[in-house]
Amino acid sequence: MNKPFEFKEFTVHQDKCAMKIGTDGVLLGAWTPIDQQPNSILDIGTGTGVIALQLAQRSHAETIDGLEIDADAYEQAVENFENSDWADRLFCYHASLELFKEEIEDSYDLIVSNPPFYTDDFVSENEARNKARFTTSLSFEELVASVAMLLSKEGVFSVVIPFKEEEHFVKLAKNVSLYPTRICRVKGHITSAIKRSLLTFGFHQSEIEISELVIEIERHQYTQDYKDLVQDFYLKM
Repeated sequence: MNKPFEFKEFTVHQDKCAMKIGTDGVLLGAWTPIDQQPNSILDIGTGTGVIALQLAQRSHAETIDGLEIDADAYEQAVENFENSDWADRLFCYHASLELFKEEIEDSYDLIVSNPPFYTDDFVSENEARNKARFTTSLSFEELVASVAMLLSKEGVFSVVIPFKEEEHFVKLAKNVSLYPTRICRVKGHITSAIKRSLLTFGFHQSEIEISELVIEIERHQYTQDYKDLVQDFYLKM
């Protein structure tokens, strides 16, 4: 039995979701800039809805939409949205990104995504988990092309991907006139290799703000930078 994940201001049920709450999603939800005060936010591949819920807590955006293709995950996100303090601002669509971008007429001030990115050949027997984890269900090319269609002119696109995919992803984004503005490279430990890249993009070229985040000093002893980032969410932080 999967217990609900308790955050400081909301609870996330995840028993129906193939992909459970992990560090990547929470990091993205905490790190994504909102200083532009977005009025509308889209979370592509919302899963449990955790990133959308974090952004509801952090921002005053009137519209926060989740998009989820998997039926069980969609139901779970709806449940988590409805049980939160921000149910009036949160909504989830059950559709593919391809269909959604053709149907939706509005643009978004902020788009976030923790996309599937296991491009390796290993595929499990769990179809829902494969859909959530593998880029065959949503390629990076499709993601950036769709974001370019859905993002407002001054909007921000924020994403978390494996560090090894960073250079490739930035090139794909440039092909649709999206340019990196912030890059944060994430390490689990000071001596470990860089594992993830948090990136933001916009339609205007500017100097890129580059930083590094180390999560742990040693097992379960977190760095001050990490604690500062996620302390508004985790109960024991």
